Parts: sequence; C-alpha cells; structure tokens
Amino acid sequence: MDQDRIKGSANQAKGSLKEAAGKLTGDAKLQAEGKADKVKGKVQNAVGGAKDAIRDTH
Repeated sequence: MDQDRIKGSANQAKGSLKEAAGKLTGDAKLQAEGKADKVKGKVQNAVGGAKDAIRDTH
C-alpha cells in the first residue's frame, strides 16, 4: 500500500473530526477546514491508488 493512501486516509479521518467539531461548536471556519482536509485526503488516496495500480502492472 502506498504512503499516499495511508496519509489520505488519515487526512480524511482528521477532516471528519474537524468538520463534526465545527458543526457542534458552530465554528464555520473549523467546519470548512474539515471539509478541505477530507478533500485533500480523497485526492491523496486516489493518487496512492494510481501508484499502486501502476506498480501492480510491472
């Protein structure tokens, strides 16, 4: 498994926590940061998946 996939999953989890905390506290900035972290994590995960697929074909 590629490091990007691991980091991506971690960012998605961190983003979910931030987003939930932002919702609970009414902090729109924290909620937006959480959404951004989730998107970043999804992109990292996709990049890692592509790297794994390329590595598997060789």
